Amino acid sequence: MDFYNYYALLYIDDSTVAAGVKEFEEILKRKLAAADLLNSVKVLETGSSGLKDYGIGLSVYPGDIHYGNLSTADIDEIINEHFIKGRVVTRLIVKPPEEQFRTSELGPQDVRLQNRIVLSLSGVIDPENIFEYFAEHGYEAIGKILEEKVSPEKVVGIIKNSGLQGRGGAGFPTGLKWDFTRKAEGNQKYIICNADEGEPGTFKDRLILEGNPHLVLEGMLIAGYATGAAKGYIYIRGEYDLSIKRMEKALSQAYEYNLLGHNLFGSGFSFDIEIKKGAGAYVCGEETSLIESMEGKRGIPRLKPPFPGTHGLKGSPTVVNNVETLANIAPILLKGAEWFRSFGTKSCPGTKVFTILGDVRYTGIVELPMGTTLRQIIYGYGGGMREQRSLKAVHLGGTSGAVFDESMLDIPLDYDSVRNHGGMLGSGAILVLSNTVNMRDYLESVLLFFKHESCGKCVPCRIGTARLYDMVKLLETSDNKELILNEMDKLSETMNKTSFCPLGQSLKFPVQSIHQYFGDEILRS
Repeated sequence: MDFYNYYALLYIDDSTVAAGVKEFEEILKRKLAAADLLNSVKVLETGSSGLKDYGIGLSVYPGDIHYGNLSTADIDEIINEHFIKGRVVTRLIVKPPEEQFRTSELGPQDVRLQNRIVLSLSGVIDPENIFEYFAEHGYEAIGKILEEKVSPEKVVGIIKNSGLQGRGGAGFPTGLKWDFTRKAEGNQKYIICNADEGEPGTFKDRLILEGNPHLVLEGMLIAGYATGAAKGYIYIRGEYDLSIKRMEKALSQAYEYNLLGHNLFGSGFSFDIEIKKGAGAYVCGEETSLIESMEGKRGIPRLKPPFPGTHGLKGSPTVVNNVETLANIAPILLKGAEWFRSFGTKSCPGTKVFTILGDVRYTGIVELPMGTTLRQIIYGYGGGMREQRSLKAVHLGGTSGAVFDESMLDIPLDYDSVRNHGGMLGSGAILVLSNTVNMRDYLESVLLFFKHESCGKCVPCRIGTARLYDMVKLLETSDNKELILNEMDKLSETMNKTSFCPLGQSLKFPVQSIHQYFGDEILRS
């Protein structure tokens, strides 16, 4: 085994690629070679640590030194000072991720450090090297299940006992979903990983796929074994170039080492996975629309029942799970249901990956126990508001979620608590809006998005989204704004009760919450 004086870790994700990290890496390696340092400095790639807005980042070990906002012009100084003379380049240092997220106006003692499960190896291992996943107990869960001949019923029972709920937004119990398909009759059953992720402001699944793709593959393997499925698909958003590349590499490696394919571990269990690229329709995040798209048809929702669990892809029993959901499976099987229940709340166990964006000091993703409050996330892990700005609103759960004011900052973020306060946790996106935002303008942008993304299948949504957008435009000049806001509430409520799928059903959350919390501002404008 080779030993190096320094290990230089580069964070590779779509944002750093856009910032030029690949060119940076190429020049860094070339200059290390010219300085005859390739035997003492090892350059490694990893996924995102979760932090954004720091451009090209480089962590150097030993020393745990984190450099950020780098350019190719900084390479000579890093090589000469750090790698040759052993002196840290102070001007380039940024705080490590765990310290960034600990920074808090409340004080560090009031904000728990992240409890990472699905992100535990993101920004740590090389996602394109299967041996690094092996070294962190990768594929041990499925290996143990097959070697010890654990029954599918017992595997499903462990997931049920863990209390894991779907992390795509609906929060449906994962073990119960698996059990429906396990018990369903069918010669062929399918597992589909929903990696479409079309919710604005949400990029958690992308970073999971880019940071630890084998964790998702192992979750799919376990789901296949538990339900009797022999085939899996990853339906991934077509724009996710790096995610697709890394999943393709992970699949190739898994097949190379006989972790996918026929008669795995000599157990008689066979499972294959392939990738299907989506075309960017928001509605395909809904499972039946996704299945229609996979079958080569227009991506529009199906009538339910029957549900995909018994009549899904090609009419066969199908489990559709979100990326984050599947990434929890192997850790639960390795460490147990009670371990998983030690995080979060009694009714909503485990952790949740939250996307923090908007007018906060630190944007990115964090993984925290269910029940963490908005205040802790915004003022702790987000570092509080940007300079000269104060908090006005928080749009929680993605565009289809409710918009709260600061009176709701102490809501525990779990499915039940948020629902009881008139919202939904959804994808876990937290968009922080400052006092510079006009709330009528913001509502207009939300409704324009839904008008554009409505598939048009049902009249309430097709006509309702267009009508709501027309009404919010009228608020600019009308002398009877209160009447218009009340009519918008009524229309969104009707859409909630009559629309065919969650797209039309969910508009009541942003429309009614903005009226409730910010109606006075709109009336005065």
